[in-house]
Amino acid sequence: MGCIADDFTGATDLANNLVRAGMRVVQTLGVPSGPLGADVDAVVVALKSRTVPPAEAVSESLAALAWLQAQGARQIYFKYCSTFDSTVTGNIGPVTEALMDALQTGFTIATPAFPDNQRTVFKGHLFVGDVLLNECGMQNHPLTPMQDANLMRVLQSQTQRRVGLIDHRVVARGEAAVRERMAQLQAEGVGVAIVDAVSNEDLLRLGPALKGMVLVTAGSGVAIGLPANFGITPSDQASRLPAASGLRAVVSGSCSLATNRQVQDFIRQGHPAMAINPLRMASGADVAAEVLVWAQPLLVSGPVLVYSTADSGAVKAVQARMGVDEAGALVERTLAAVARGLVQLGVQQLVVAGGETSGACVQALGITQIQIGPQIDPGVPWCYSGPAPLAPQGLHLALKSGNFGSDDFFTKAFTMLA
Repeated sequence: MGCIADDFTGATDLANNLVRAGMRVVQTLGVPSGPLGADVDAVVVALKSRTVPPAEAVSESLAALAWLQAQGARQIYFKYCSTFDSTVTGNIGPVTEALMDALQTGFTIATPAFPDNQRTVFKGHLFVGDVLLNECGMQNHPLTPMQDANLMRVLQSQTQRRVGLIDHRVVARGEAAVRERMAQLQAEGVGVAIVDAVSNEDLLRLGPALKGMVLVTAGSGVAIGLPANFGITPSDQASRLPAASGLRAVVSGSCSLATNRQVQDFIRQGHPAMAINPLRMASGADVAAEVLVWAQPLLVSGPVLVYSTADSGAVKAVQARMGVDEAGALVERTLAAVARGLVQLGVQQLVVAGGETSGACVQALGITQIQIGPQIDPGVPWCYSGPAPLAPQGLHLALKSGNFGSDDFFTKAFTMLA
């Protein structure tokens, strides 16, 4: 299976579900320049394409597709966020269409459903927990605000192909009913079908119907039903990583409600934490250097947290002063420099919160490939990067999507790895 993910945390989220279902998975960070050098069942190419201009997202995704095809991928999986978020102009639709054209296929499905993380689709509408997408806090996302929970309407605004629906009653009847509905939609001229799913059982019923489909587009949830199509069953062996050692740290750039709670829980438990101020960065201060001076004597006693996480009001105030793009880029550059410096100080267990932050940090660390390990919380596994110039002993990484994880995620992650 060849997978293309539109951000780094989403890639590990997808890889995590494939590993739990028994697949041996390698995740590459960007499109590799050479052939795959590992014996695996699936490869996930992680891009940083969710918030770039659509033409750039299309170009990067097509490059990933060409590389995966050269490695012999039999099915392509385009993975986006379980909150279906994209820019106003929309990258999910344009990338989906470009992949369909390149693969010469006239039909695919789309569903961000991930019930394990309370993302469900009913009558084509996306719910987060018990509320609609546009009422869960995503309407205030600083980069990709989501104002509409109707996925058919959202996707139709981004694509030239007709968008249809495979509703929960069809899914409940299983593979034959889903295949019949897909054939009906294709006969009606529909190119992309939103699929309802309110439980893992729905996803497992959907999986067999997708066997042989050239292109699947989804969040990570659909992945739990696909490895069986390749004759693979769950195995603990698929998630084994080398033993962990070294110092521990958390770098958090996400401003989601979940990450805000995780930051506060970490502080309540008495661990050292330092907030960074974007306005101070904009004034020219070397904030990253200041953070590293603060962190160095504390690391020997346990994990430290460096964060720019803030509530939506604070984020909007900074954006008003600096501009949305500049504020985001400045924070990313600073947190990436912090992550690089922490690893140079001996950190070998690093948790990064936020999709954009994770992408910036991993790129700054020069990591190009990671092995996927055991799950910490739904959608978030520990990963391992082998010896590298900045981390000659290897580096354990957890790349967490902003809205994922329990309130005690940061401390739980290190406890589990130990």
